[in-house]
This record gives sequence, C-alpha cells and structure tokens, in this order.
Amino acid sequence: MAAKIMVKGLSLWYDGKQALKDITMDVPEKKVTAIIGPSGCGKSTFIRCLNRMNDIVNGCRVEGEVTIDGESIYRNNADVVKLRKTVGMVFQKPNPFPFSIYDNVAYGCRVAGINNKKTLKEVVERSLKKAALYEEVCDRLRDSAMSLSGGQQQRLCMARALAIEPEIILMDEPCSALDPIATAKIEGLIRELREEYTVVIVTHNMQQAARVSDYTAYLYIGKLIEYGITRQIFENPKEESTEKYITGRFG
Repeated sequence: MAAKIMVKGLSLWYDGKQALKDITMDVPEKKVTAIIGPSGCGKSTFIRCLNRMNDIVNGCRVEGEVTIDGESIYRNNADVVKLRKTVGMVFQKPNPFPFSIYDNVAYGCRVAGINNKKTLKEVVERSLKKAALYEEVCDRLRDSAMSLSGGQQQRLCMARALAIEPEIILMDEPCSALDPIATAKIEGLIRELREEYTVVIVTHNMQQAARVSDYTAYLYIGKLIEYGITRQIFENPKEESTEKYITGRFG
C-alpha cells in the first residue's frame, strides 16, 4: 500500500477542548478511504486537518504531523494556497456560487490567473465530464448554477474541485442532502474517481462506506479505534466497539 497521506500522532483542540486524540494512519494513494463513526466523533474535524481548513477556526490548536507525498503540511513555511490546490474538498450540502454553471467550474482557474478562453473551455468541459454532468448541462452552461437539482449541484461542486487538478479529494458526507437516485450517481462517480485521485470520504451511512470504499477508519470520541481494508472492518472487526457500531448496537 503506497501512502499518499501519512498522519502521525494527530491531536486537535478547540478552545482547550480536545476533539482528536493521537490519530496515526496512512491513507493509500488512488483508493477511497471512508471515515465512519457516530455524530460528534471527530470525522469532519479529521478531514479538515488534511487541507488545514481548521486554521480558520479561532482557538484551534493542532499537534502531530500530516505529510502528503512525504512533505509536512504543518511546517512553518508550508504554502497553504498550494495545499488547497492539491487537496480539493466537497462539502455536505451543495454550495454552488451564484454564478453560471460555466463560471462555477472556471472559478478556481481564474483565481489562479488562467484567463485564456480556449483553456478555460477545455477545463470546464473536461471537469464536467469527469463529474458525469456534462451531458446534462452542455447546452445551458450560461444558466445559473442555482437552477440545477440538488444532485446536479453536488456534481457541479465536484467538477469545480476537479478543475484545479487536485491529487486528493476530501468529501464531507457528500450525499447526506440527496435523494437515493442522486446518491447512486455520486457513489458511482466516487468509484470512478479513485482511478485518478486519492479520495477520503466522511459518511454516516455505513452501507455507503461498504459500497464505495477500499479502506475504512472507525473513529469514536476523537480516537481512531480501528482502521483497515473495508471488507475486513465490516465482516471481521477486531475491536468490540467497531462491531457494536457497525451492527447498530450503539451510535
């Protein structure tokens, strides 16, 4: 297993209250890793450590080490802008900008100083195709993104994340606000994305974790209880706490 992300002794506090406790795990390259656990266990906090989004939270303190391709992302001279280009993120609720479909996808490129019309057109088309949305919107790229359905908006947000050519994609419960049909499309997309990207997904839906992920990490009250190949975690967990959570006896 080639590790894309290595986490060693990661702990985090919000205003003195500890939310993550000494987490150590390797996230493999070009695989889907699911983070599961009950509400409030630190799942979203953990993945936000992987692109330093917790930096914007007042009173947040992080200890430990996170490296991507062997380079520490918490070192003093780390380029956070470059990091967030490498590590894209899709949030729980679709959050398209109040622009056209085209301008949503092109946004990151323009921020990076890319304004060539031909280049932007190619990026928008390629990203929408990767997000399995192009065929549905190709004749209305100048329409407002707000006119799309919830599932389409979430795939648009994925296209927007893909447009800046990340190597890692973080997804924080990307299907929780979607209906079953839209969820199935997103899950299919996640399985395809692992051919090119390292994907880390937080999900409260254990069936979803079992369907889409290669590896699963179970968190409980800020601690990593168990981590391994998804099939092993679900069929033969080593820890009693993991087994209780997966079988629905608590959580």
